[in-house]
Amino acid sequence: MEKEDIKKVVRREYGSIARQAGSSCGCGSGCCGGGAEVGRSIGYSDQELASVPAGANLGLGCGNPLALASIREGETVLDLGSGAGFDCFLAAQRTGRTGRVIGVDMTPEMVERARENAARHGIENVEFIPGEIDALPVEDASVDLVISNCVINLAHDKEQVFREAFRVLKPGGRLMVSDIVVTAGLPAALRDSVAGYVGCVSGAVEKDKYLEGMRKAGFADITVHDERVFPIDCMAEDPAIRAILADPGRLGWKLEEVAESVRSISVSAIRPA
Repeated sequence: MEKEDIKKVVRREYGSIARQAGSSCGCGSGCCGGGAEVGRSIGYSDQELASVPAGANLGLGCGNPLALASIREGETVLDLGSGAGFDCFLAAQRTGRTGRVIGVDMTPEMVERARENAARHGIENVEFIPGEIDALPVEDASVDLVISNCVINLAHDKEQVFREAFRVLKPGGRLMVSDIVVTAGLPAALRDSVAGYVGCVSGAVEKDKYLEGMRKAGFADITVHDERVFPIDCMAEDPAIRAILADPGRLGWKLEEVAESVRSISVSAIRPA
């Protein structure tokens, strides 16, 4: 899929999720249960889940990037692809009133929903800005911490996203990311699947390439803290994967092989001082 086609599809589908107030497992299909159930399965505590505004957790993550982050009071945090604001609201609790949290999302419906959540609960140290993560509307060297949860895999040029994250971080600033990668190339039928792209699978690149993109952008101390197989139940909802199931011999793949290849990882890195 071409870059602009990808953005158009992602904007449309995630806009629909925001309007429907649906929840999903990060695959956009609602296949893994509600937001709280998904949140617990990917590393959020019950206390964290209960502490954010109702409707902020759409269950669209694949990990908990905040588990890696030692956020200090007064810091500025930027969330790439902030959705309805779930991770932003959690980060805002740690930065305190002297800190600031910025959420950037290219889907207008998500930005609107996040702003409504903040206004309804009087959360004043968070702002949500429309924008694209490969061209961030954020000043150079203005952020202490960049986080992202299952969003960079949706970007056509992931290395450009990492360059933008590097640009906006202060020297010594940190990057904390949860995302989807693969350990082997995906079959063409899946790579070209629209549903698979929205589901965070078709756009995933090989793990080594993903980490190399961070290094090329200038990041150091890149560390993979957690790696696990992405839930097979989510992938089975994708039409392209169902085609593989129906005729694995023709495509040369089996669902189990795809499932073993698709991983959720949590990674940290720093912009050298």
